[in-house]
Amino acid sequence: MKSFGYTITKDRQIDYDANDRRLIEYVEGIEPSIRICMECGSCSATCTAGHFTDFSIRRLHTLLQRGETLHLRKEIEKCMLCGKCQLVCPRGVNLRNLILIIHQALDKLHHDL
Repeated sequence: MKSFGYTITKDRQIDYDANDRRLIEYVEGIEPSIRICMECGSCSATCTAGHFTDFSIRRLHTLLQRGETLHLRKEIEKCMLCGKCQLVCPRGVNLRNLILIIHQALDKLHHDL
């Protein structure tokens, strides 16, 4: 076959079925307010840790929804639990409790494997 100098690039789609959804199901069972988050970004805009690091609660929420737990622990450890995000949330999502539950769920998930 003749080569034209082009190659097929790797597919960049996210395979949600391959990701582990146990974590989000556990978190939603304990803190159902995460379901009403509309990812407006108010929490990330007021985040103290976000001003000094690359921490973003929106990124955390996205990783959690996708089931991508690999980078979730490293991301969540940047949170200072100051509570500013919870004060400005227009939907009233209990973000501090959510962060603590994710910590607990990651530990539980790690021990179950």
